[in-house]
Amino acid sequence: MPVIVDRPAQRYVAERATVGFGDFPRIADRLPPLIGALAARGVAPAGAPFFRYRVLHPGPRFTVEAGVPIEGDHTPEEPAFLGELPAGRYVLETYVGAPAGLAAATEAVLAWGAAEGLTWDRTDTPDGEAWGGRLEVLRTNPREVPDPAQWVTDLLFRLAG
Repeated sequence: MPVIVDRPAQRYVAERATVGFGDFPRIADRLPPLIGALAARGVAPAGAPFFRYRVLHPGPRFTVEAGVPIEGDHTPEEPAFLGELPAGRYVLETYVGAPAGLAAATEAVLAWGAAEGLTWDRTDTPDGEAWGGRLEVLRTNPREVPDPAQWVTDLLFRLAG
């Protein structure tokens, strides 16, 4: 059952791409080099890496960021950039399982929110649905837990207002 949580703003370093389902690894594979670049500069992650969905385009395609939370200031090398997740109230649902089940888990959370009368922090644009805060936080390191059926992912959706 999803819950509503308050989250503070969080700085992060990320790379962004527009991808479809089939080429999602193109952005997902950017996480290890981002973490490595931070480590090389002595910057420790301030939390679990994540994917931030910025725009859901027709097709379906996604403008998505692969991000790593950090504390303080840091100037990454391009194509990485510094960003900030907005503070606010988020719906949180924890999903356990392989990435193939994330779409169904996401749809279940969105349906729950609709039934609860919640309003998401999203805007319809000519390019698609622009989201202020829609995240998949990767709680499991696949190197430590190789079985995807045991991977833990927090789904977070920022509420409007």
